[in-house]
Amino acid sequence: MKFYWVKTNWLVRKLFPRFVWEIPTKEKVVYLTFDDGPTPEITPWVLQQLASCNAKATFFCIGNNIANNQDIYNKVVGLGHSIGNHTYNHLNGWKTHTRQYLENVAKCEALMPENDKLLRPPYGKLKRRQANALLEMGYRIIMWDILSADFDTTITKEKCLGNVLKNIRPGSVIIFHDSVKAFANLEYVLPKTLQFLKGQGYRCDKIA
Repeated sequence: MKFYWVKTNWLVRKLFPRFVWEIPTKEKVVYLTFDDGPTPEITPWVLQQLASCNAKATFFCIGNNIANNQDIYNKVVGLGHSIGNHTYNHLNGWKTHTRQYLENVAKCEALMPENDKLLRPPYGKLKRRQANALLEMGYRIIMWDILSADFDTTITKEKCLGNVLKNIRPGSVIIFHDSVKAFANLEYVLPKTLQFLKGQGYRCDKIA
């Protein structure tokens, strides 16, 4: 059985105060983020959905996927979305030597000159030494306020939608995945999330 917090626990935030969990604001704005792309099967569809609602987002890209799908990456950038580093090979920081992890981040970074030092560790797993090194290098480590759990193939699409809509508040950072695995849920959840946000007067912005 998988365990994860849909709404990030306050204690976790307190333990890692230098990470970005949400973006404090009084405005009705949220930050949609997409991990694990770009993928030819899913990312173009995500871009169409965002464009239909004049929404901007932040894409945390895997370096290997950029290398294999440069045209899609260029389209993400060209449409005015933000780009972030998700390592070159989707590494689990807890299982990776710090030097190897930092080298993998650098390999990904070399492919994304548009990145403004945004990084999200895959699985949200990062050793303290890795985090400290990245922060010293000027990276902003972007975590999340709401986990849609679209990657979880054991939950219904309705449950996935509820994970998002029940927890939204101004400044929320929300995780989706533009991956094949997540698409069964994402295809249902993303359009309805965008409709809900528009109806509630929210703006979807990129992390800059």
